[in-house]
Amino acid sequence: MSENAAPGVAGDTQTKFSILRIYMKDVSFETPNSPAIFKDDYTPEVKLELNTGVNQIEPSVFEIVLTITVTSQLGEKVAFLAEVQQAGLFHIEGFDDEQMQSMVGAYCPHNLYPYAREAISDLVAKGGFPQLLLAPLNFEQIHRNNLQAPQSA
Repeated sequence: MSENAAPGVAGDTQTKFSILRIYMKDVSFETPNSPAIFKDDYTPEVKLELNTGVNQIEPSVFEIVLTITVTSQLGEKVAFLAEVQQAGLFHIEGFDDEQMQSMVGAYCPHNLYPYAREAISDLVAKGGFPQLLLAPLNFEQIHRNNLQAPQSA
């Protein structure tokens, strides 16, 4: 991908953004109550947990890791637990502190999410359960909420 200005800073020749690589860092799928769980009617309660991590590799290169954990339960029994760590290397340069926070906290995870979403769907289907399609997420809003959370606490 060629270097481009990120959204909201079009025409700013001092900022640079590019995706260097997208990769799966870690994956886990567990069905602790199989095969007995397949005998029950499958009307699960599904819980979704999102986390992001940032590692600065070089002055302008960042590894962003989006971790998605999905837990499906039938009453007290865990049907499955799926976790994906979808990662990417991003070249990010020339942004002020607030813009940089938005880039690593929202824009980069937004780019990783479709890959993680597909991996979760594949894991669940291969585990013998009905396909699970995670809904699209607004990472910009999630990022804003996370920034406001410490202030309101």
